[in-house]
Amino acid sequence: MAPLVPEELGADFDLDRVLRWGSLPVIWQSADPQDSLQAYVHMYLKEEIQTEALVRNLPGFARFLPVAALFHGQVLNVASLARDAGVARSTVAGYLDILADTHLAWLVPGFEAKLRVKERQHPKLYWVDPGVVRAVRRDRHPPTPIERGSLFEGWIATLLRTYGDPDVGLGARYDDIFYWAPSGPGEVEVDFVLRRRHEHIAIEAKAKASLHSRDMKGLRAIGDLPGLRRRIMVFLGERKFATDDGIEGMPVRHFLTELERGTL
Repeated sequence: MAPLVPEELGADFDLDRVLRWGSLPVIWQSADPQDSLQAYVHMYLKEEIQTEALVRNLPGFARFLPVAALFHGQVLNVASLARDAGVARSTVAGYLDILADTHLAWLVPGFEAKLRVKERQHPKLYWVDPGVVRAVRRDRHPPTPIERGSLFEGWIATLLRTYGDPDVGLGARYDDIFYWAPSGPGEVEVDFVLRRRHEHIAIEAKAKASLHSRDMKGLRAIGDLPGLRRRIMVFLGERKFATDDGIEGMPVRHFLTELERGTL
């Protein structure tokens, strides 16, 4: 089953708990989420992969999983992933297809904004649930501040996918989802670009309560995109705000409300 979203959890929703253990129904109801997550990963390898004979080399696939989990929320370098996992590049492509087919992970393509810069085209990899990706990496400790950044971004990705893809979840709020970043060195990036017909919404996710001007670099860099309707910074603060150039600072609870009501 897909992870539960805050709308389904209601008063039980706890962001810290979601980022540590995830929100798969079987894990959410468990008295020992850590052991349940490890059992879930083991069952996945045994029941989904081995029993269904989805791969010829189960040990190779088992080596691939924790390496792929390290790429959560990152631009995917298939050659690097293949090298670190000790399998062929063509094999990695097949393994990624299996993750998508078994609903554990998915790819977000790069967006061609054509804003007079060369743009990244390699996709970004997202695992569908924070608890699963941490279990695959064998992380038992509470998430560090650095980990929370990618886990929070990945959780926002799953919410957007759940509310946006008619084949996945709760509606069809947009047509496509991308990320955007100029190629080359630098920290300029927009986590998500939603396309709805000829309009776009740019969304950045920051797992922090206080924001600085440098956090807006990506949203400012994409400001000239034709059809750009909104630029939103989702963050952990309490108050909404708007910058002089129109960027919306949106606390998580307000973002969830817009997703649930379909007003994004």
